[in-house]
Amino acid sequence: MTSPDVKVENFGCRLNALEGDSVQAFAQAAGLQNTTIINGCAVTGEAMRQARQAARKAKRANPDATVIVTGCAAQTDAEQFIAMPEVDRVIGNEEKLRAESYQTQTTPAHSVSDIMALAQATPLPPTPQSARSRAFVQVQTGCDHRCTFCIIPFGRGNSRSVPIDDVVARCQLLVEQGHKEIVLTGVDVTSYGPDIGEAGLGALVRSILDQVPQLPRLRLSSIDAVEIDANLLDMVIAEPRLMPHLHLSLQAGDNMILKRMKRRHTREEAIAFCAKLKHARPDIAFGADLIAGFPTETEAMFENSIQLVEQCELTWLHVFPYSPRPDTPAARMPQLDGPTIKARAAALRQAGDAQRQRWLEAQLGQTLSVLVEKQGETRSEGRSGNFARVQLPSQYRAGELVSLRVSGHDGLMLSGDVL
Repeated sequence: MTSPDVKVENFGCRLNALEGDSVQAFAQAAGLQNTTIINGCAVTGEAMRQARQAARKAKRANPDATVIVTGCAAQTDAEQFIAMPEVDRVIGNEEKLRAESYQTQTTPAHSVSDIMALAQATPLPPTPQSARSRAFVQVQTGCDHRCTFCIIPFGRGNSRSVPIDDVVARCQLLVEQGHKEIVLTGVDVTSYGPDIGEAGLGALVRSILDQVPQLPRLRLSSIDAVEIDANLLDMVIAEPRLMPHLHLSLQAGDNMILKRMKRRHTREEAIAFCAKLKHARPDIAFGADLIAGFPTETEAMFENSIQLVEQCELTWLHVFPYSPRPDTPAARMPQLDGPTIKARAAALRQAGDAQRQRWLEAQLGQTLSVLVEKQGETRSEGRSGNFARVQLPSQYRAGELVSLRVSGHDGLMLSGDVL
């Protein structure tokens, strides 16, 4: 994300990238020039290393540039970045969403408040998302849980929901701007609601579908299956405008590791959840986050995670080699060696690839609705409702919805005849 005067480098989750749009707009409106903003992630030790590396690289490439670090990296480790000679300013996660934070004449060089003291979400400004075919809407931020590997609650604060009326209004605006798919995003989206007196995420989804009837496609980002409310579950099964794709925060497939992670589900519950949805809505596809090489993980424990890929029919995997995050309980547990972690991550990805091949084969003969995301000279690309990448003829433009009868795949993308 760049302008002639401001460059924003986003790391980490979709929410951080969405907030990066606002950071860009605020910085440009403030008239900042020759500025690089590192919107960093803090989820792992590796993520922190990348943020530091990006700051050094930016200053090395342009010694006269102003380098600002923000995001979760700045929130959790402000002093570390303040001490870096390459970093000119450090702005916390709450401060980065305030226009005045970029008025350099009136704000301190470093501004990081106690994010745990916040009780309300700060809705993002209505920044256009013209570069995205799928638009993103923040519905909450923060997390009330304390998984032993995770520092993010201390970077984002406790769970805080955006009021339903604000979310619905944002969705309406994006549809008016031409978007045909909206993705609801946050840090822990299935925790939505109780802090503002709402029944749950299902109530929000129902309101969007009812009050924005011209929206063809609504999608959920990563969810925690143990938190999904009955209303939402019914809509995932029966509502055709809610896309048949869920990305699950599973993390592991062994009960002892799940317990040591302080997760709130068992492997049996995960398998039963996926089986129930697959039976009720056969076209649904699942993605998942999985961590390889968590402290104390034995070969037998890891094998349970490998088996979970097929047992839950996990088609789209995000595999994370465990990287100890300082100041988390897991960082103090007995660690596995680097080569073992690397090998297990590779094995998980291989299992995911094999499951994806089986799933792609099962799509042959199906008719899918595809949102075109990218138009090229020789072909266009899009995503089906169940999140498959799809290859299309080049005449289809980003933002179009087309129907495709699947006749083949190349191991990564589906192809076929547009109807």
